[in-house]
Amino acid sequence: MDNLIEIILHTDDALLAIVSNNILIAYLLLFIIILLETGLIVFPFLPGDGLLFSAGVVAASTNLNVWILLVILIIAAILGNIINYAVGNLIGQKIIESNTYFAKKFLIKHLPETQKFYDKNGGKAIILGRFFPIIRTFIPFFAGIVKMEKTLFIRYTIIGAISWISLFLLVGFFVGEIVWVKNNYGLIFLFLIIISLLPLLVSIIRKLTTSNRYN
Repeated sequence: MDNLIEIILHTDDALLAIVSNNILIAYLLLFIIILLETGLIVFPFLPGDGLLFSAGVVAASTNLNVWILLVILIIAAILGNIINYAVGNLIGQKIIESNTYFAKKFLIKHLPETQKFYDKNGGKAIILGRFFPIIRTFIPFFAGIVKMEKTLFIRYTIIGAISWISLFLLVGFFVGEIVWVKNNYGLIFLFLIIISLLPLLVSIIRKLTTSNRYN
C-alpha cells in the first residue's frame, strides 16, 4: 500500500526506487493502478497518462522491460473496462430503482439521452474516452448501465486499450533518454496532466456558458 501511494504522489522517483528493489513488484503495482483506474468508478483520481509516460521513461533506463509492460498494462486496461461494465450492468438498474436523490439527479433524468448517445457513439466514446482522465473511468460503467452490446463493447475496449497504453508508454520509452526530457521531466509530467484535462475543462466551461445564456 505504501508503494502504491508513493507511485501516485511521486511517480518517477517512486518507480525508480521500486524497480531497483523488486522489479516484479513494479510490474504488479503498475498493473493494479491501471486496473483500478479503469475498473472502479471510485478511483478516477489515480494517475493514468502521466503514469504510463513515467513507466516508459523508467523502462528506458532500467531493467523494466517495456514490451512486457506494454502487454500487461494493455491487459489491465481491458480487464478494468470489462469489470467496470459488469458492475454498471449488475447494479445500474438497482440504483435506478432505488429512487434515491443520486438516481433521480444523475441517472434517471439523463438515462434516455445516455442510451441514445451509446447507441450512436458508443464505440467512439470507448476508444476516444481512454485519452481523457476521469471520463475514461465512467464511460464503461455507463455502457454497462445502458446495456451496450457486449461484443461491440469488448471490441472497442481492446482497440482503445492498445491505442492508449501504446501511445503514452512508448512515447515515454523512446524520448525518455533525451537530455532535455530528463532535465525537464517535472514540467513534461505537469504538461501531460494539463493537456489530458483540457478537453474536460473546455466541455465544462461550454456547458456552464450555455446554461447561463438560457437562464
